[in-house]
Amino acid sequence: MTDYQRIAAALTYAQAHFQTQPDLDELARQAHWSPFHFQRKFQEWVGVSPKKFLQYLSLDHAKQLLRQQASVAEAAHATGLSGTGRLHDLFVTLEAMTPGEYRHGGAALAITYSFGESAFGTYLVASTAKGICKLAFIEDETTALAELRAEWPNATLAAEETGAHAQVARFFTRDFPATGPLHLHLKGTAFQLKIWESLLRVPEGELRTYAQLAEAAENGAAVRAAGTAIGANPVAYLIPCHRVIRGTGELGQYRWGSTRKAALLGWEAARTGQKSDFSLIDSGTTSSLLVE
Repeated sequence: MTDYQRIAAALTYAQAHFQTQPDLDELARQAHWSPFHFQRKFQEWVGVSPKKFLQYLSLDHAKQLLRQQASVAEAAHATGLSGTGRLHDLFVTLEAMTPGEYRHGGAALAITYSFGESAFGTYLVASTAKGICKLAFIEDETTALAELRAEWPNATLAAEETGAHAQVARFFTRDFPATGPLHLHLKGTAFQLKIWESLLRVPEGELRTYAQLAEAAENGAAVRAAGTAIGANPVAYLIPCHRVIRGTGELGQYRWGSTRKAALLGWEAARTGQKSDFSLIDSGTTSSLLVE
């Protein structure tokens, strides 16, 4: 059997039997590898550990049941989890919300939002009681608000500029004062959160390649997955995905426009006194991150 065939056999088995929560030894037997060798190979091919892959399968199944208005207890039982506590932990870890919040589409969540102006255009900032959940450069306020409502269809939205929003505005000034840590309330997979956390460690005036970000997230083989995670970043500028370039040295794409990306990098170069070409430096999970 080729490595692909071994991994494919394990993936097929996991998808068919995730409700019994097979352990590492059971999955390794499907690939005819030792558990240690299987763990390493699975990580290389899939981008996450076997345990995390099972968690994603369990979460997706539970989300489907909750969308059909199953109770949290029913979803936990049908997913093969030992109780509602495990389902709760799974949702909080991977979705940054409880199963009940997901079931009600964020109905128990209050989100405040406001619009602001920066040197790089108009932006929308939104936050929950836990922190900033969205920051996006926008072209049209009506469209931006509709997108926010689509992301949280049953949440209570209120137009209000909070202290956290004012703190975000200060990040766009050249001489912003120290304001203490700014909390981010993010939803994402464990790998996405690792990538975003790695981005927070990239200083102004420096760049990283996609490969370097994947390595910083302890998965150097998952370069394409790193690019997808960077593109899914919900918080512009504060999580500096604009500081990531291609291995060839090209700037590459940017969710909010390549012209804006070049302007952000130039602005930061002026702030830090760095050369405009920047030097590349090698880099050294939770659902709540801190920006100092």
